[in-house]
Amino acid sequence: MARSRWNIRRAAILATAFASGVLSEDLLVTNGFNNCENDSNIKVQKVDISYNNADKTVVFDVAGTSNKEQNVMATLSVTAYGEDIYTNTFNPCVNTTFVRDLCPVPAGSFAAKGTQKIPPQYANAIPAIAFQIPDIAAQATLQLKSLEDGEEVGCIQSQVTNGKTASVPAVSYIAAGVAGAALLVGGAGAIGAAFSGGAGAGSGAAGAGTVSPSFGEVFGVFQGFAMNGMMSVQLPQVYRSFTKNFAFSTGLIPWQQMQISIDNFRAMTGGNLTNDSFEFLQKATLVFPDNSTSSPNSKFFKRALEDTYLAVRDIETSVNATATNGTEPTSTESTIRAAVSGVQAFAQQLSVPQANTFMTVLLIVAIVIGVIVVGILLVKVILEAWALFGSFPESLTGFRKHYWGSIARAITSLILVLYSIWVLYCVFQFTHGDSWAAQTLAAVTLLIFTGILLFFSWKIWSMARKLKNMEGDASALYEDKKIWVKYSLFYESYKKDYWWIFVPVILYMFAKGCVLAATDGHGMAQSICLLIVEGLMLSLLIWSRPFERKSGNIINIAIQVVRVLSVVCILIFVEEFGIAQTTQTVAGVVLIAIQSALAGTLAILIAWNAIVACCKQNPHRKRRKEMEKIQRDLDDLTPLDARNSLLLDRTKSNEAGVTITYANAVSDYKRPLNRRDSSPDQYIGVAVEPTTTYSPLNVPYNRPLTPSMPMGGADASREDLVGNAAPVGRQPAAPNVGKGYDNYSYGQQNGYSGYRGY
Repeated sequence: MARSRWNIRRAAILATAFASGVLSEDLLVTNGFNNCENDSNIKVQKVDISYNNADKTVVFDVAGTSNKEQNVMATLSVTAYGEDIYTNTFNPCVNTTFVRDLCPVPAGSFAAKGTQKIPPQYANAIPAIAFQIPDIAAQATLQLKSLEDGEEVGCIQSQVTNGKTASVPAVSYIAAGVAGAALLVGGAGAIGAAFSGGAGAGSGAAGAGTVSPSFGEVFGVFQGFAMNGMMSVQLPQVYRSFTKNFAFSTGLIPWQQMQISIDNFRAMTGGNLTNDSFEFLQKATLVFPDNSTSSPNSKFFKRALEDTYLAVRDIETSVNATATNGTEPTSTESTIRAAVSGVQAFAQQLSVPQANTFMTVLLIVAIVIGVIVVGILLVKVILEAWALFGSFPESLTGFRKHYWGSIARAITSLILVLYSIWVLYCVFQFTHGDSWAAQTLAAVTLLIFTGILLFFSWKIWSMARKLKNMEGDASALYEDKKIWVKYSLFYESYKKDYWWIFVPVILYMFAKGCVLAATDGHGMAQSICLLIVEGLMLSLLIWSRPFERKSGNIINIAIQVVRVLSVVCILIFVEEFGIAQTTQTVAGVVLIAIQSALAGTLAILIAWNAIVACCKQNPHRKRRKEMEKIQRDLDDLTPLDARNSLLLDRTKSNEAGVTITYANAVSDYKRPLNRRDSSPDQYIGVAVEPTTTYSPLNVPYNRPLTPSMPMGGADASREDLVGNAAPVGRQPAAPNVGKGYDNYSYGQQNGYSGYRGY
């Protein structure tokens, strides 16, 4: 019973300690360590230290070896953002700071673990801000000096964190959800139109493509955030952690089994795995340009739980025993320290070796393409089964015939979205890769992707030039269904006069990827070149404002402004400028705020677009549909059709007169009426009010008034006129209406008929 009560008590203490240790806002813990000197008398093999500001206690677990027994004086110093914030020298043999196993330090192996109460004068010296800022850039150094001669006999350094970080998995999930929502909102119309056939698919996609922010725009924004984290500058730790949240948009997804498989592939094709493999990263500590460190295999929560477990025990020491007393070490010495920066740093903090980056992205993209192809083919199989066992809707027949076109369009869209990142990884593979097979795959895929984009660019440009020579402009790129279905993917969001903007956009993506990869390791040159590229793109958008919708211009210019501001802020992180680390951290926080505001705004706009998407239509598609409807109406137009008479809508204008509106009535009869200049009856002009700006009726039109009574004799009647009318579908013969119509001409102009006597 007593043992049972003790277990319950221990469980309660554990729960309380875990809640206060892991969930507390006032917690500092060490993350990895290294010995400052290799030939010191005291070698530390393990360090786990956590400080809880709530109860002013330190939980520690230290193990090491000593060449001889000796008394030492310990000095603990903590620096944050390059500034000394805490220094304390203490004697382990003094009552207030007594540590049994370090008084004196025994010869051989030793280990000590337990809790220590920190006096208020020392606890109050720790700034409160140290517990609040995420990814605090702090480092603790413990020096041990001999009391006999004052010589340094041991030294360790460890990164200190407060448990708060800007790298939160929930942020990645939310960002992926926002991109997915943009894809659903933009793709809903395309999917629906795809089931209407090939032509409908193209126009449907166009109806979605012009809604900003589109999936491509949102995904491009997230890629921009991640690419900022790949730059070879002294990025503040807080901003570096923030950019990790968007690594998924660049195709870098931590996947242990995949990395092991890529390592094996590289080993068989000339790769060197000694210092660049997944296994190597699990043993290494990454050292970033700002001197902060990170271990890809560190597990903070596991360490916190084990540390809080020590709170229920007194100080335990052991001499000449194993360092861990049967427990798994949670923070062993990092014997391998790897200095990283740029693309290598971004990839390796995700446990992706730098030589594996291209192959990782290649496999991820191959999986995505496979999902797209299988998904569309699955829909095709379902439709075929439906056609066999049920009544197949006519609206779905187009997709059955043109499903390969849907697959090609989806893959081309994917290439367009990933092109900048693909250029970056391929060039990086050329300069940092070690496997001839990976190099070959990078070259082949880059040529394929670039070739596809060049082919479409050439086809569209040639088509536009041909149309300009034939028709005077390139409006048929938007109005001709066949052209629209094939090529609208590239220019559907732009105005008719700026269809060519997609070409500089592709060049911009290529230049951005090349700059980041080719200048990797040269922070200043990289930042300046990237600022030039982003500035030129911003100037082009402001000058042309090419998007069809006003909202599209505003959103895309705002996105580009944020990109330019981001590069300006990153210039502050360039090492050559020597800007203080505190200033760099403030700039990093400002950069996070700007980019987070942009991401939040895009999310709100996507939600708004989801509401109005059903109400608005692509303007190019809308105009083309109106033209097609008018043309269809003409196909069944007859001389006695109500649309071919004065039985039209009459609307009152601002003046006293009446304006006759001819709606949906137009003819493709293009030859002018052969009028006689000497005719006594002149045509009376009737103002035509077109249905839309682009209506073919937006041209001057004149039509003679049809007389209500015969002009040559009163004996003619209305019945006589109707009785001699031509049958429907045929041109009417001249009716016998009396002496006044011995000679008359019957004419038709633009679908409207009338009598003309002379």
